Amino acid sequence: MNDTQTPNGQPDQLRDDIDPDDLLALDPVDEDGPDSRIATVLAERDEYRDRFMRALADAENARKRAEKDRREAENYGGSKLARDLLPVYDALNRAIEAADRSTAPQLVEGVELTLRELSNVFGRHGIEVIAPAVGDRFDPLLHEAMFEAPVPGTKAGDIIQVMVNGFRIHDRLLRAAQVGVSSTPAG
Repeated sequence: MNDTQTPNGQPDQLRDDIDPDDLLALDPVDEDGPDSRIATVLAERDEYRDRFMRALADAENARKRAEKDRREAENYGGSKLARDLLPVYDALNRAIEAADRSTAPQLVEGVELTLRELSNVFGRHGIEVIAPAVGDRFDPLLHEAMFEAPVPGTKAGDIIQVMVNGFRIHDRLLRAAQVGVSSTPAG
């Protein structure tokens, strides 16, 4: 036997008593011949191709998902801030409705300008007002019924009063318009 050093510094012994025929028995080549080996290699190739195609599809799906998430963040990222600004819009509207134009015309004009600027900012960010009118049909996707009352001359489901306008950002509802709805008239 020959002594050599292993990488960790321990002596290693080479064996001279191994028969080369024994090594050939460890060869993975099938005894069926080269056709069997080719079939095995082709099967491995097909398996690797399948794995590659699946990995490619996963990467494409991840790219599409990331693009969709980016687009949604761009369009709807300001939804929380927009919801927080809706009461400001409502307060400015109420101030204009309650103001006496004869005693403070400049104040009313200033509030109107502020409301107009807020509406412009909303518009630039895809926020639009849902302003139903009395007589419109109630739409549960856009309106929230605050009360129901029988009103002569109306049909069931007609809006009879608008308390607060609604808002949507792009195609998502931020706040439903709060309305009163006519029930079937009594009688």
